[in-house]
Amino acid sequence: MGLVEGLKNKEEHALRELMNQYGDYLLRTGYLLVKDHQTAEEAVQDTFVTVFHKIHQLDDPNKLKSWLTTIMINCCRSQMRKWSWKNILLTFDTTEREKEDDSVQSPEEELLEVVWNQNLSDAIQKLDYKYREVITLFYFNEWKIAEIAKHINTKESTIKSRLKRGRIILRDLLRKGEDFDDQREEAIKKSARE
Repeated sequence: MGLVEGLKNKEEHALRELMNQYGDYLLRTGYLLVKDHQTAEEAVQDTFVTVFHKIHQLDDPNKLKSWLTTIMINCCRSQMRKWSWKNILLTFDTTEREKEDDSVQSPEEELLEVVWNQNLSDAIQKLDYKYREVITLFYFNEWKIAEIAKHINTKESTIKSRLKRGRIILRDLLRKGEDFDDQREEAIKKSARE
């Protein structure tokens, strides 16, 4: 019996399997959208509760992941309407992504990567929600423009415009902040002192 069938039969083990299979993915997505770990966890929980109660609405079991993501996006949007999140910053310390390659980095390279990720993270969080949403779905979740448009009920041309505008704003934010070369030198000096 498949996962979706188990959920339709309200089997607890199917719900646990769903949580194990998609929990981290949804948490990362939610965290990038709402900028707060606790709120993202709440949105993930709300997503799983909604899925468990409305699984009969899923017509194609092959689209489970995208259906979950759509529900997650809606839960995050709901949270954004309720609260003001402008002062909460995202750090990649809690959303580290595993590296694809097994190459060994020097401590300096690792430190530079942390500094870069923090700068990028801070810049992403300064974006308006509409830009942050499409950038998260396109770059971090690796969705295609057509998928994003369908799931957030917007035209593909609007998604393309938001991606383009979001990238421009990100570039400007990254340039405006402290010069990356200055930060790199400071990080290397700090690493050498320790």
